[in-house]
Order: sequence, then structure tokens, then C-alpha cells
Amino acid sequence: MAQSLKVLLLTHKFYPDLGGTEANAEFLAKAFHNYGAEVHLLTWTQQSGTKVFPYKVVRNPGLKQLLAEHNWADVVFENSPVLRMSWPAAFFRKPLVVSLNTWISNEDGSKSLPAKMKYLWLKKASSVIAVSDAIRQKCWPAAVVIENAYNDDLFVQTVTNDNKPKSFVFLGRLVSDKGADLAIEAIAQLYKEYLQANSDPSEISLTVIGEGKDFEKLKQYVIDSGIGKIIRFEGSLTGEKLVACLNQHKYMLIPSRWQEPFGIVALEGLACGCIPIVSDGGGLPDAVGKAGLVFKRGDLQDLINTIKSLLTDKLLQEKLRGEADAHLKAHTSKVVAKQYFDLINPAVQ
Repeated sequence: MAQSLKVLLLTHKFYPDLGGTEANAEFLAKAFHNYGAEVHLLTWTQQSGTKVFPYKVVRNPGLKQLLAEHNWADVVFENSPVLRMSWPAAFFRKPLVVSLNTWISNEDGSKSLPAKMKYLWLKKASSVIAVSDAIRQKCWPAAVVIENAYNDDLFVQTVTNDNKPKSFVFLGRLVSDKGADLAIEAIAQLYKEYLQANSDPSEISLTVIGEGKDFEKLKQYVIDSGIGKIIRFEGSLTGEKLVACLNQHKYMLIPSRWQEPFGIVALEGLACGCIPIVSDGGGLPDAVGKAGLVFKRGDLQDLINTIKSLLTDKLLQEKLRGEADAHLKAHTSKVVAKQYFDLINPAVQ
């Protein structure tokens, strides 16, 4: 079956656009191809970039090509609902598998017209996949949960925990939703407390990795607060440079105000030897499992208290680090790819 299976993968965005949806589409298309399926990927992203793929990529398809691709396929896979490309599946009656990578309804539970249309469309799917149990519970309780994978070829630990010279790291877009300001303020307050108590403040520092519209505002806050020696901005890092930087740190802060659908960044930090502290919204608790700590979303004091509990409890640190290996093994590319393919393959039977 796998040798002749024709998979039509639909994704709103794709390379060279950057983001979780784009990365997941590329990961799954490669995985299906490696399992022996013939893959055609359709996307609205027009720019092609320089990368060459071992499967067919159709950008900005017209009506004729859209219909032809649906007629060709054995199974249609939507990397999050893409109704403007998936509607022909209703006419060709091909098996449809839909992955939910983010929320459908608004945070307050209300549903826009496009959201209502997506919910109606999900009823036609042979299978629905949710990337976290939080997504499943809120969006589609009957969904199968397949949590996201991380790039286990790239993100590896290269520095032993005892030799990591730096303490905390934040990785993400510098916008309010991601909570970089909370991370900075928590570290600043902790540093002040340590100085006032004549305690060693050497473990109280933060490296900020990322860019965004709040970049200059956050830098100015650090300058005005006189905490420049404990807060370092690295800008945007990718690939080996990002891995090298993460490996210099013992802990990772992920204080998102927004309810993250999952949180691959937590897996990347864990893989590089960081203990993550995450907010309790959405799929972040799923992303860290038993290998990280959780604090109340948006609560600065609870974040500070959680950091203190981690820094002062070596047994807790050992326990969390001991959970990391099993948690990461469940999120390798190979394991997650097989879960997806095992679900897609029977859909055509």
C-alpha cells in the first residue's frame, strides 16, 4: 500500500515562510515520502526559495490544477484546515485527514464565521489529529492526539549540566503574547532580592533570543532599569548557532500569556539540557510533561516563586532532568512521523 499511496498535502503556508505550521508541513511531507508514498504538496505561499524537495510542490494553484490534484490523490491531508484548497474533497469523496495545529474558536470560546465553517468541515474528515490534549479538549474531543516532534538531528545536548556557564534563556518572538517582558521582570526582581539578602546572584541572569515589535522597548526597559549586566539580547538565532546558545544555559523560561497550542520550543530547550518553566495555558504543560515546571499564566509573582523553588531544590532539578530523556524520545521525528502515517494509511482502506 505504502509504495502506491498518493498523498495530497494541503498547507496554507510553506517554505520559505517561517513558522510552526510551515515546519510541520515540511516535516510531514518528507516523512510520508520516506515511507514510500507519492506526495504532492499544495500551498498558497508563492515564493519558492532555494530549497529543492523530493516531492511535488504546487504553489498558488488555480482551479483546474486544484481539481486535478484532488482527483489524483488517494488521501487528502490538511495541515490545519485549508478550506480554499480542500473543498474539492467533498466532490471527489477521497478520505480526508485534518491536523489541528492551533485553536479554531476565539480564546473566549466565540466562533467567527470561518471558524463555524471549519467545524462543519471537520465532520467530513475520516480522522482529526490534535497536536496537544488542550487542542483536543477545546476544539474536537474525538480527535487523536499526536504531539509535535522536534528536530532531534539538530537539537542535542553538547555541554554537560555542570559545565553550563549561564542560567536562564528565553526563546521566542518579542511580542506581548510570548511574555518576554515577564521573563525580564522576574529575573530583575530576583536579582534585586538576592543582592538585598547578600546572597550569591551569579545564577540570576537571562539571555533573550528572538526579535519582534517589542525589541526596542524591552532593550530600553533594561537600560532604564540598570539591569544590562544580567539581561543579554542575542537577536534572532537559528540552526547550529541557536543550538550552541541554548547549550550554554541551565534553564528556559516560556512565560506565554497566549495559550500556546503546543510549544516545540520547550522540546528544543529540553534537548539542549535546559529545564523549562512554562505558563499553564494551552498545550505548554503537554510540551514539557514531567520534565518541567508550570506556573500560573500571566502571574509574575508565581513565576518568581517557581524559579526560586527550582534554584533552591537540587533534588527537584535532578528529578526533572531524569524525566527529560523519556519525554524527548516520545517526540522524535521518527516516532511522530510513524504515528501520522499509521493514521493516514488505513484511511484509504
